[in-house]
Amino acid sequence: MATQKTITLPTGQKMPILGFGTWQATEAELEAALDDALGAGYRHIDTAPVYHNEPIIGKVLKKWIDSGKVKREELFIVTKVPPTGNRPGGIEKWIKKSLKDLQLDYLDLYLIHTPFTFEEVGDDLHPMNEKGEIRIDPSTDHLKVWAEMEKQVVAGRTKAIGLSNFNSKQIDRIQSVATLPISNLQIELHVYFQQKELVEFCKSKGITVTAYSPLGSRGLVKLLGKTDTLPDLLVNPVVLQLAKKHGKTPAQILLKFTINRGIAAIPKSTNAQRIKENIELFDWDLKPEEIDELKGLDQGAKARICDFNFFKGITKHPEFPFN
Repeated sequence: MATQKTITLPTGQKMPILGFGTWQATEAELEAALDDALGAGYRHIDTAPVYHNEPIIGKVLKKWIDSGKVKREELFIVTKVPPTGNRPGGIEKWIKKSLKDLQLDYLDLYLIHTPFTFEEVGDDLHPMNEKGEIRIDPSTDHLKVWAEMEKQVVAGRTKAIGLSNFNSKQIDRIQSVATLPISNLQIELHVYFQQKELVEFCKSKGITVTAYSPLGSRGLVKLLGKTDTLPDLLVNPVVLQLAKKHGKTPAQILLKFTINRGIAAIPKSTNAQRIKENIELFDWDLKPEEIDELKGLDQGAKARICDFNFFKGITKHPEFPFN
């Protein structure tokens, strides 16, 4: 089983630097994959209500904890407030639902999934109007929402709180009133989109960073029809050459590059072999000149995959982060 490095949050908690992402996996796939991941040594599991998989994750975690194969305190579980709950009255409701679905007494980290808010329409996590546009709620108040997030820590429902997909101005605004630290920012980050400025900004504020889509999320690229504009990281010549040189997979090279920057990564896979390979990062190193080669692959914001434009009309929200 792989021994892992950790990142220390402002709370003093140790978060494993490599986590297991669960977006875009069917229930049957995920049940088997999570068993494989826990068996391979993953202890940091990332999910969200919008992934529609918290009950299956809860079932697997309960099985592992009840069997004594893993202790709750060895796990680091992260989930998020959905955009429909991103209002003061939604925070407690959604964290309680996540805890029930995950069959847990507390979370290790709870994030606000997006800086924008959707209307609350029954149980619909992605409410649309008759034009097929997402029904946005423009009244988002980050400061009031953050105050409710802090209450969840005080109540013992989560040990730490943070943000996802926020920009530096939005983070600054929250930090100016926060009485508890912003422990983590989760953002899209990979070798083509290295987010250097935002990472430096977070470091200067004592905020840790987690990279989602660290391997370039080909599933999402295909889903969005962006295969012509967003090249595959895993077949980049520099990455392939380094993989060959080190006797590693291209995915291992890409993940190693990210964690070398002190950034946590949460790759998703449902392939048992790749799940095992992805965590085998801690007994070898990239040389400084190889890291420089990979740094040179950065294409900036044009390489962003998840721009949320799959939600038609989302850019009209006053807190849309990428304007």
